[in-house]
Amino acid sequence: MLSHLECARCGREHDANAVQNLCHSCASPLLARYDLLRVARPTSENSLWRYRDVLPVFNPDPAFSLGEGMTPLVPLRRIGAALDANIIMKDESLVPTGSFKARGAAVGVAKAKELGIKGIKMPTNGNAGAAWALYAARAGLRSVIAMPQDAPLITREEVAASGAELRIVPGTIADAAKALADVDLFDASTLREPYRIEGKKTMGYEIVEQLGWRVPDVIVYPTGGGVGLIGIYKALQEMRELGWISEKLPRLVAVQATGCAPIVRAFVEGAEESTFWEGAHTGAFGINVPKPLGDFIILEALRQTNGTAVAVTDEQIEADRAECARLEGVFLCPEGAATLSAVRELRKDGWLQPTDEVVVLNTGAGIKYPGIRL
Repeated sequence: MLSHLECARCGREHDANAVQNLCHSCASPLLARYDLLRVARPTSENSLWRYRDVLPVFNPDPAFSLGEGMTPLVPLRRIGAALDANIIMKDESLVPTGSFKARGAAVGVAKAKELGIKGIKMPTNGNAGAAWALYAARAGLRSVIAMPQDAPLITREEVAASGAELRIVPGTIADAAKALADVDLFDASTLREPYRIEGKKTMGYEIVEQLGWRVPDVIVYPTGGGVGLIGIYKALQEMRELGWISEKLPRLVAVQATGCAPIVRAFVEGAEESTFWEGAHTGAFGINVPKPLGDFIILEALRQTNGTAVAVTDEQIEADRAECARLEGVFLCPEGAATLSAVRELRKDGWLQPTDEVVVLNTGAGIKYPGIRL
């Protein structure tokens, strides 16, 4: 059961019954904390709400859910053989709105409504804005969404169809954020509200439950804002404290594009946080984030799990996306394909062994990117 919010940097506690954004002391992200002694095992619901005791919504409305969560783990045997790796894909293309962003939106919007928030604003690279706009519409909330002009057209159409106000701006997601300065609504942008991460952490719970309550050796995650990776790390920590898994955690891998790799650079340099990546560019729009707000948490997750960070080229992402479709019949989103490119690189340098059980995240549906050339 939700007990309070805690600053990820300074540890200050905040009231979970009040509307909160960043820490009042150091302006860092807040993390939801629970009374784990009161947590029961998952329910029989076929959605992320099966983990309701470690979610922040006190009285989830079943009518609000669109069936988000409980996506399959799919072995990728043929491409695994081609890469000499043991690969399983967590396929998030099957959730509502066509991407894993629906998890964060479902929980974040439900909590916003529970707290009495009337509307939200957020910058986005596409899929998050689409998900939050559609879930906001379902909850009867107003939304204003800003996205870069190069964001996928389909995500623009999803936002427009929801009735949200859509602002298209040149540049990156950082420029989109500036375009919302005049909007007086709750800021639901990445890690500036505490509950998106709670929806996304359910990917971690599902992976472990679907593997029979054991962890894989490695989890490979495409990392832009990094909320999914932080969420999986948080889920693993909670499950370890609950006694649902052993002390050993999977090694976490953050994947970025060579055109925008602030986390990779910081990891290699041994830094505690990243620096702004000038001239950020990649066709994998979801990971085109020049400086994640939660960079210090991402880096902690990588180091605490003996993980790593790797940058891959757009050309390799496109090649692996095509190869996966040919060999597996799976049409990945570009960010999902980047995880296969990372496996390729990590096998090449020996960081991954052929016997390692590797879970890769396909974070969205390939059909949301028609005609894209990276």
